Amino acid sequence: MKKTMLTGLKPTGNLTLGNYIGSIKQMVDNQDKYESYLFVADMHAITVPNDREELHKNIRDFIALYLACGIDPEKNIIYLQSDIEYIPSISWLLECNTYYGELSRMIQFKEKSKKHANFSAGLLTYPVLMASDILVVDADYVPVGIDQKQHVELTRDIASRFNKKYGETFVIPEPVITTVGTKIMDLVDPTKKMSKTEENPKGVIGLLDDINVARKKIMSATTDSEMCVKFDMENKPGISNLINIYSSLSGESISDIEEKFVNSNYGEFKRCVADRVCEFLTGVQERYKNIIESGKLQEVLDDGANKVRKIANKKYEDMRIKIGLYR
Repeated sequence: MKKTMLTGLKPTGNLTLGNYIGSIKQMVDNQDKYESYLFVADMHAITVPNDREELHKNIRDFIALYLACGIDPEKNIIYLQSDIEYIPSISWLLECNTYYGELSRMIQFKEKSKKHANFSAGLLTYPVLMASDILVVDADYVPVGIDQKQHVELTRDIASRFNKKYGETFVIPEPVITTVGTKIMDLVDPTKKMSKTEENPKGVIGLLDDINVARKKIMSATTDSEMCVKFDMENKPGISNLINIYSSLSGESISDIEEKFVNSNYGEFKRCVADRVCEFLTGVQERYKNIIESGKLQEVLDDGANKVRKIANKKYEDMRIKIGLYR
């Protein structure tokens, strides 16, 4: 029997080439290995103020782009968090078994609460909602960045506490630190990661960027004065970043790329990288457009929601009976 893996996507910012190479590509490669659940954590996105139209568009675009990048709805159960009405109820039952001290010590809560004088209660309690997302489907594994590992550890504590108090109810999940994917850096400042929430768009290639704009960003990418296509992240971060991009999209090894472009200047190499990037983006954008226009997106989300809703209902009923709520 396959192990269960749950991946959540918070719909903030615009998905980038870095997201594809560093994360989505690995999900595509691994989707035969696990019973996979993929959901958009749209309720998590409202813990801080946001633009409703932008949020609505991001939710649609995230799912459509994941499908366009190769995530197979036949191999993944795909759904929106807010479509599963039992999840907030489960979250409340878990909140009543979670301590304030645990939540107030969350690193992300400390950082984000400093930025907002009047932060919402949801900013404090959303790690319990995250725990509910994980525990409702009995996920064995949860791929997270190192900054989210603390939340999975809290989920484990909450689940163990509930199991001990009320009897075996939840699988105890394991965090999987997502370090396998190649980290793609900002094109303007190659010492920092390409981010979907970056304020300077010149350093970021969005998956829905105009093809000509994307090409211009590659051609303007920061490099160095050595004019040698050689991988050296410490001394040549800019050109090394472009080599990583080319390698990830072409499937060629770094050593083969170095040999291939040994006599090329940076302009020639950048044009080849830009060709690869534009070819990739063209394919993704064509598939994205077809998904949006076909109505397939809603079918995928409805199918996923129906499956998870049944699982969540069963889990919620089990919990309320064990706690002693009247039935």
